[in-house]
Formats: sequence, C-alpha cells, structure tokens
Amino acid sequence: MTGEIDEDMKQIVHEIGQAEDSLFSIVTMESDKDHLHMLLDIEPTVSATSIASRIKQISTIRIWKKHSVALKKQFWKENTFWSDGYFVCSTGDANMETIKKYIEEQG
Repeated sequence: MTGEIDEDMKQIVHEIGQAEDSLFSIVTMESDKDHLHMLLDIEPTVSATSIASRIKQISTIRIWKKHSVALKKQFWKENTFWSDGYFVCSTGDANMETIKKYIEEQG
C-alpha cells in the first residue's frame, strides 16, 4: 500500500480497534508494500481468525467508500481489497519489545 490509501487504511484499522465492541487493541502497526504488520492484544476468549475477518470486512467497506475511484483501476471486477489469506501467530513467551521493533521497522 502506498500514500493516502496506506494512511487511511491504518487509520481505519485503528478505528476498528477503538470501537466500543472491539475485542482487541492495537499495540503497533506498520504497512509494507501490499500488507499490514500488526501486533494486537486480543481477548483470550476470542479467536485470531475472527479478529482478522472483522478487520478485513470492515476496512474493505470503509476504504472503498473513501477511495472507490482509485481502487476501481486496480480491482476492476469486484469491490475487494484484501487477499483471502493472512498470517497469525501467538507471541507466547517471545519478547514483546523485539516483536514491536520488528513491526515498526517494516515498510
């Protein structure tokens, strides 16, 4: 992602995390060429899959409302934004500062 779409997408994801019914908070987030790296704090009773789906669904709708003209040039067949896949892992006993630093250095 680049430029204005990149910044708007990060803002949208922050807003999703700050919603009253949100089950996660964003520790850190940074964008790379065509994806986001995020360190999230998720309620232990909530699946990471449900959070990924929620972020992708809500952010796709919002980014299309804001950038439909630009996105139609790239996604000419349907209103999509994200690929079907994603990568999720638990940090377990990993050093959170190391993970946070890695994410902040992306892009």
